[in-house]
Amino acid sequence: MKLRNIAIIAHVDHGKTTLVDKLLQQSGSFRDNQRVAERVMDSNDLEKERGITILAKATSVVWKDIRINIVDTPGHADFGGEVERILSMVDGAIVLVDAAEGPMPQTKFVVGKALKIGLRPIVAINKVDRPDGRPQEVINEVFDLFAALDANDDQLDFPILYGSGRDGWMAHSPEGPKDQGLAPLFDLVVKHVPPAHVDDAPFRMLGTLLEANPFLGRIITGRISSGTVKPNQSIKVIDREGNLVETGRVSKILAFRGIERQPIEQGEAGDIVSIAGLVKGSVADTFCDPSVETPIQAQPIDPPTVTMSFIVNDSPLAGTEGDKVTSRMIRDRLFKEAEGNVTLKIEESADKDSFFVSGRGELQLAILIETMRREGFELAVSRPRVVFHQGPNGETLEPVEEVVIDVDEEYSGTVVQKMSERRAEMIEMRPSGGNRQRLVFHAPTRGAYALWNLEDRGPMIIEPGWKVYQGMLVGIHNRDNDLEVNVLKGKKLTNIRTTSKDEAVRLTPPIRMTLERSLAWIQDDELVEVTPKSIRLRKRWLDPNERKRNERKSETAIA
Repeated sequence: MKLRNIAIIAHVDHGKTTLVDKLLQQSGSFRDNQRVAERVMDSNDLEKERGITILAKATSVVWKDIRINIVDTPGHADFGGEVERILSMVDGAIVLVDAAEGPMPQTKFVVGKALKIGLRPIVAINKVDRPDGRPQEVINEVFDLFAALDANDDQLDFPILYGSGRDGWMAHSPEGPKDQGLAPLFDLVVKHVPPAHVDDAPFRMLGTLLEANPFLGRIITGRISSGTVKPNQSIKVIDREGNLVETGRVSKILAFRGIERQPIEQGEAGDIVSIAGLVKGSVADTFCDPSVETPIQAQPIDPPTVTMSFIVNDSPLAGTEGDKVTSRMIRDRLFKEAEGNVTLKIEESADKDSFFVSGRGELQLAILIETMRREGFELAVSRPRVVFHQGPNGETLEPVEEVVIDVDEEYSGTVVQKMSERRAEMIEMRPSGGNRQRLVFHAPTRGAYALWNLEDRGPMIIEPGWKVYQGMLVGIHNRDNDLEVNVLKGKKLTNIRTTSKDEAVRLTPPIRMTLERSLAWIQDDELVEVTPKSIRLRKRWLDPNERKRNERKSETAIA
């Protein structure tokens, strides 16, 4: 069967996963009476709850006797490592852009990498039915973006479709016709995306996605570059330098058929498949015939930008809510995560009780922490810190973020002032429709993390009845210093009962400190205690006398 391999690239909430739902429905991947959940490609609980794609996932549809493998990619820059890896599996890309918001930073980030490896994109303007939609202006913005990213003439001559992924239609005009559904998109993919390129050589496949299966063990997914592979075939795994990682036999080959993976008897060159049976092979390794000596070159991965300390939980409540609390358990879990997520960097501290985990952004690390706490882990984590790099001439380099803010015109001056206080440089200021302005800044990552300090101060962050301990944070002081309080002081019992004496105590509802909010709010001498049931904020040193000693030490070191 003829093949096409394509990725869908879009910013967060531009309708990418919803469009994949409609592509699957209209290609006949579901039975007429089959019940299918919304955003079927968002497979894990966190993706469903947050409405974002975290892990890249593949599916396939058949259109006019041609199999189209579709890869749904994350839309947040923190998970960009997933995108960088999967681009090696595809021969084309659909760039999905919101008709009102236009191309956003994540679109720019991923499209730049797609253009660099020679992919010719299809531009699809989504949500044209929005009342504030401006499809023609957005097309011009996309063209300007491609030009700024050094696209060649073929890439700048991109085909354009307009439509609504939610309503399941695409057309060559914003007005329609709408009755053809997504057929124009299918036809354009078949016409515009080149067939899967294959080499005339023995079996070779670059490992792209890694997962663990309770029945099959390690499953590695990638596109077969050359040759074929069958169950029980002997293969070997070599790393990026060509060194032997392991040899073994393929126990099972799985291919994407609709939303399910089905066993097949032979994997053909050009197809995206998953193989099981190897125990060491990982992402960016080459799985190949024993006669092959040269690895497939993997796309370079951008370095991490923030780091956090993952520390064994030593609070008085440690071990009361989770069952995975030791440093060995935390270490094994982190290194297992790093195997499949090449953007994570794990370093062990000298005392073996803490680990430095570096990643693309705060959200990526928060998702990892949330996943671990749902698995029963207890740990404490520090405030995210920016990772500095040494430049080629010995200069110190720091990560810079592109910040895009859509705001009502009357408030734009205040936003510019607040961003300038965080050392942000304004790059662009233009109207975005509906009396709103789009402001684009380049801001150092360490300045962007100070935004939480804008919040009002004074309320409690714990609720009545919560367990507390010495050194735990219970509220936000309205001054810039720490205030030690006794929250366990009870009401004195007397034999006097009057209306004024026993007036009901009214408590202001506390601030709900989510995991992400806590990570952004804490100071350098504070930690977030994470358990399967609770998120607590605490001082790094619980004893107040020990805190004062460490403060004096740091002041002496600075002086």
